[in-house]
Amino acid sequence: MSHEQGPLAQLSDAISPPAEDRPHIPACDQPVRPVPPRTGARQSAWTAVRAVTLSIGALVMLVPLWVLIVNAFKSEQDIRTSPFGVPLSRLSPSHLHDALTDPDFDVMKAYGVTILFVVLVNILSLLVAAPVSYVVARGRTRWHTALLLLFVAGTFVPSQELLIPVVYVLKYLGLMGTIPGFVLFETTLTLPVSVFLYSAYIRTVPAELDQAAAVDGAGRLRTFWLVVFPLMRPIVATAVILHSLNVWNDFANPQIILGPGSGLYTVTTGVYAAVGKYSTHYAVVFPNLLLAVLPALAFFVIMQRHIISGLTTGATKG
Repeated sequence: MSHEQGPLAQLSDAISPPAEDRPHIPACDQPVRPVPPRTGARQSAWTAVRAVTLSIGALVMLVPLWVLIVNAFKSEQDIRTSPFGVPLSRLSPSHLHDALTDPDFDVMKAYGVTILFVVLVNILSLLVAAPVSYVVARGRTRWHTALLLLFVAGTFVPSQELLIPVVYVLKYLGLMGTIPGFVLFETTLTLPVSVFLYSAYIRTVPAELDQAAAVDGAGRLRTFWLVVFPLMRPIVATAVILHSLNVWNDFANPQIILGPGSGLYTVTTGVYAAVGKYSTHYAVVFPNLLLAVLPALAFFVIMQRHIISGLTTGATKG
């Protein structure tokens, strides 16, 4: 039975045509896969991989340290038969006492000489690198950038490659085998890292402080030492720690520049002398090695938070 459509029916047919007039869309053969929700399985896998990697790295670092510490308290026979073992009943601190009182190698004198070098190098490095970094950081010309790049390029040059030309220069100046010659060379090696760290940190210090000091009549040098330098304590502590460890652990430079003829032994060169003399007597070698490593290790463990805080403060300040 047919009848005429009203206006509402015609409007409905225009919006939604009849089923026979609609285009045919073929059904998909494969069902649409829903996007899997993000679960913690992948994160757990990466966490496990990181944990295994860090464990392997820690093992590689700790095994030599374990061998060094344990064998420093063992006899020659125990070291040779069981270098990794811990014979509690036969461990004795007498080997360390013998190393401290050895007449052929004065450990305390080596400590004093090395600490003297550490202090002198840090003072000279600070006096030279800090003002240079201030000039580089506050400069806006391409020459300041080129100067910074020149210092940064020095970080890629190993110090051992500089030994031969440095030896010729020190001989010409009459500083070969002397404390001033060695201190000047070690100070030069610290300048690239110091300038890089200091200039990056100074750029985070507002330049308005310099302008305020200039209004008060202070010159650039006075502005730096009285206004900017006190704000650099975190990064200065970081640089001092890094330079101290480098000077303490350095072997090739004092061995060649100072030489046996100077009569000056740092901790590392003194241990080398003991190793050369007692090349098969491990009960002497390991205690001397432990005495050389222990101060640097303790210093790093105590001061490592200053390294991290100095670097992070310089990266986020301002």
